[in-house]
Amino acid sequence: MELNFKSGIIEANNTILESIMDYEFATDQTGKPYIKVKLTDFALLSNALLNKGTAFPPEEREAFGLVGLLPPSQTNLAIQRARSYETFQSKNSDIEKYIYLRDLQNSNETLFYSLIEEHMTELMPIVYTPTVGLGCQQYSHIYRRPRGVFISYPDRDRIEQILSNPRFDDVKVIVVSDGERILGLGDQGAGGMGIPIGKLALYTACAGIPPTSTLPILLDTGTNNLALQQDPLYIGWQHGRVRGKEYAEFIDAFVNAIKKRFPHVLLQWEDFAQENANPLLERYRDQLCTFNDDIQGTAAVAAGTLFAAIHVTGTRLRDQRIAVFGAGSAGCGISKLIMQAMMKEGLSEQEAKNRFFLIDQAGLLLEEMAHLQPFQKPFAKSREHIAHWQCENANTISLHDVVKNGRPTLLIGVSGQPGVFTEKVVREMATHVERPVIFPLSNPTHRSEADPADLMKWTNEKAIIGTGSPFGNVMRQGRSFRVDQTNNCYIFPGMGLGLIAVQATRVTEKMFMAAAKALANCSPAKTDPNANLLPPLTEIREVSLQVAMAVAKEALSENLAGFTDFTDIEAYLRGLMWKPVYLPYKKG
Repeated sequence: MELNFKSGIIEANNTILESIMDYEFATDQTGKPYIKVKLTDFALLSNALLNKGTAFPPEEREAFGLVGLLPPSQTNLAIQRARSYETFQSKNSDIEKYIYLRDLQNSNETLFYSLIEEHMTELMPIVYTPTVGLGCQQYSHIYRRPRGVFISYPDRDRIEQILSNPRFDDVKVIVVSDGERILGLGDQGAGGMGIPIGKLALYTACAGIPPTSTLPILLDTGTNNLALQQDPLYIGWQHGRVRGKEYAEFIDAFVNAIKKRFPHVLLQWEDFAQENANPLLERYRDQLCTFNDDIQGTAAVAAGTLFAAIHVTGTRLRDQRIAVFGAGSAGCGISKLIMQAMMKEGLSEQEAKNRFFLIDQAGLLLEEMAHLQPFQKPFAKSREHIAHWQCENANTISLHDVVKNGRPTLLIGVSGQPGVFTEKVVREMATHVERPVIFPLSNPTHRSEADPADLMKWTNEKAIIGTGSPFGNVMRQGRSFRVDQTNNCYIFPGMGLGLIAVQATRVTEKMFMAAAKALANCSPAKTDPNANLLPPLTEIREVSLQVAMAVAKEALSENLAGFTDFTDIEAYLRGLMWKPVYLPYKKG
């Protein structure tokens, strides 16, 4: 088997990357892969990347000193998976299931990912949203074993030293958070580490990025959550959040250390507060390969789902009128990407802007508002634009006012405010639009702007729905119908695979547009208007491959690819996708 190390990833199916510490990948004389392992006995069984548990064959038990340390019966991965799934199902609550899966990941990563692959639809909401929110809230109380890297503000002068560990030599993807805005749950401090861990688990499960290539990082700059500060079990730095110049210098030191240590890494920002998310993205987007999933990933999945929805409505993208409730980083990011797509269909920039209505806690964004952030100003309306509107309160233009007067065809919620898409608002929308498209995208589930069952009832089953969190099926025309989960997992794993495969030096808006279009091309509704907007999660690996191809091609077209030594991009990407299987071991 030919190995290609030029890209920084071993080009071989079902491989684990070379590690200078405990093992290295090799092939025998016939070209079959195996792993040279230096560890023995309990050290080997304690290594989550290498542990096979009861699947160690007799010859490996003998060679690595495992005889007597394991039960005599040898099993295989399928039997282990069945046993693990039985244990998973025996747990009485989602948080108990989450804890079990985290423990499994920390003891046997191959089995962990094999279990996810087998039960993707059922396990995804436990590994990530909505249950990961509970995991973050209880992180200090359920903490078992270390995973990832915590870089606290008091260690700001030791960042390079912390990252210098040789175990990180193979890292290609980093997800980083400071824990300040975890989903719709607010400041979770060091507990926010659950988000980078969960995101990277999806990079592996959904796109086949090897677990050895991923590194979750929590930047602990304190917490303003008083309950955490006063909790004796809290694992983080028990201090108020660092702000201003000190925070900026800390982040700058971190990014500089990343660039020095990992020259080809993809750095994903996750769950930073609105006041930091956009400025950090703008500051560093031209310094390394980086993106913010809350802003750009959410925008791409929303745009891709909208592109799929217009196959159902039979309307043009440029004719859509879009109301976004939640005018923060995510809401403005979604609006910006869709606006760019409208302009490609022939609208001028101003014509496209006129088709957006962004609402926050103070009502419809207006140019006269003093609190507007720079990224909000392009979408603020003038008083002249709405002079003819009939509103309940001229000082605060509500969501209902916007729906009544603006007559949106698409309603998006990224506010974290549960139930704000009320019956009054939705029925008003349905009086103006034959097939209202409604995306309540807030996470976790109890923060969703609406329940899909209610949306179907209030629109006489005409609504086209995409949710951020998982919901049960709804009834449509007398049949049970799957609710599309407009989850970022349809975008960011494939983005990551495409970016690191070609060693992209930057991430551009064109790449996210390419990802959105690739997702739309996978839509079942493209060929059947009565079908779902998005493929089922059981097909997520194929979706990620399509997204990765689109992103890689865009990087090549923009001359932002550092690695081009391949002829068939699809075959190349498939060859990089790790699968959770056990390889033979030999003494290293």
